[in-house]
Amino acid sequence: MPSPPVVVGVDGSDSSLDAADWAADEALLHGLPLRLVYASLWQRYEDVALSPRLSRPEGRAMAENIVGSTAERILRRAPDLPVTTALAGEEPVSALLREGQQAFALVTGSRGRGGISGLLLGSVSLAVAARAQCPAIVVRGDKAGLEARHERIALGVGDFPAGSTAVRFAFAEAQLRGCGIDVVRAWRCPSGEEPHHPPTADGSACPDEDQASALLDEALSAAVRDHPEVPVRRVTTEGSPRKVLLERSAVADLLVVGAEHRHTHPGMQLSGAAHTVLHHAACPVAVVPCSSPGASEGTTP
Repeated sequence: MPSPPVVVGVDGSDSSLDAADWAADEALLHGLPLRLVYASLWQRYEDVALSPRLSRPEGRAMAENIVGSTAERILRRAPDLPVTTALAGEEPVSALLREGQQAFALVTGSRGRGGISGLLLGSVSLAVAARAQCPAIVVRGDKAGLEARHERIALGVGDFPAGSTAVRFAFAEAQLRGCGIDVVRAWRCPSGEEPHHPPTADGSACPDEDQASALLDEALSAAVRDHPEVPVRRVTTEGSPRKVLLERSAVADLLVVGAEHRHTHPGMQLSGAAHTVLHHAACPVAVVPCSSPGASEGTTP
């Protein structure tokens, strides 16, 4: 059976070129092929009856040029990487989600050709991250994060069981990269309680922090056993999960969060923290579908 590819959406924008470069490195890391996908509704807007002077529709010619030039760029970067391409005359989200059904991971840039650098996440990238059946990575952030200079992966841990898909994905990435992993659990005092509790009589932390630490240990038990060579730094901190994860993204090469399966609607359920990091993180963000029905991954709301 052929290996599942790393699929990346390309559209000729600077953001998609960054995504293609990142996806190529990811494919090499895992020993997988790379698949470049361009999707557009050009066929809807062009006359099928071509001028005698044209051999194919202008939109398709542009698509072929974008995919071809991106493939050449990747092969200069990684000459031995197997690369395939696909052109889809349809809405980009649908095409990418379909490709993602048979993919190891689905990679997009943070903005499309119509986006402005530095603004919020593009609608295609957000829709793909929210609905993909495989891990979806949005390539964004500063140069250090994009070039993996920090040698750290950050994992946001919420209320999900040991051995979850997000945990396994993050530890596998850390092992292949030969780097450490920061596992983060944010907690907050119940409404009406004072923050920054003093230690209890026996010298332990406050009950909320104790619970966060216990949940962290439970979530990591299998992954730590399976990857004993990966350095792990457990972090339990009081505060907003959004703020905590954004701070961690500034010193990470990849931030991993989870997504919950919806039972009444198709797709995934992104937490508020996941939305925030997809829009603002300083490094690429991987959204990994939750593997256990009824469980959620990420950080507490």
